[in-house]
Amino acid sequence: MAGFKGRADYSVDSKGRVAIPAKMRNAMNPEANGAFTITRGTKRNIYLYPQDRWREMEEELRKKKMYRGETEDAVRLLYMWADDVSLDSQGRIRIPESLKAFAGITDRAVILGTYDKIEIWNPETLAAHLNGLEEQYETLAERVFGE
Repeated sequence: MAGFKGRADYSVDSKGRVAIPAKMRNAMNPEANGAFTITRGTKRNIYLYPQDRWREMEEELRKKKMYRGETEDAVRLLYMWADDVSLDSQGRIRIPESLKAFAGITDRAVILGTYDKIEIWNPETLAAHLNGLEEQYETLAERVFGE
């Protein structure tokens, strides 16, 4: 998989559907069959994992020490919010009401490609999260990607 990348701003319709950008849909492995697992993110956002990547994550989770308190809590939070969604004929997915409320998404959403998943954000929440990160980008990139 080449990975998801880019940013797009879309409207959310009255049924809670939002379009997934064509370039992100095209980056999906055929094994995903146009299906995703949608769950809460680590911020006030939503993660959208293609089904093939979700299966890989489940395999990784099986290797964890499941009876450690932190692991149990993290898995519990990840799975209690999780739901399966599929692309409709117009390239949209439906965001469950509970996740829309969690992320504060109403009529607009920002779709971000973040390598192995897609993130869905309330535009104002994303702007607040990114505020100040631009100035820190050089330092952050050096710490994360540097030798």
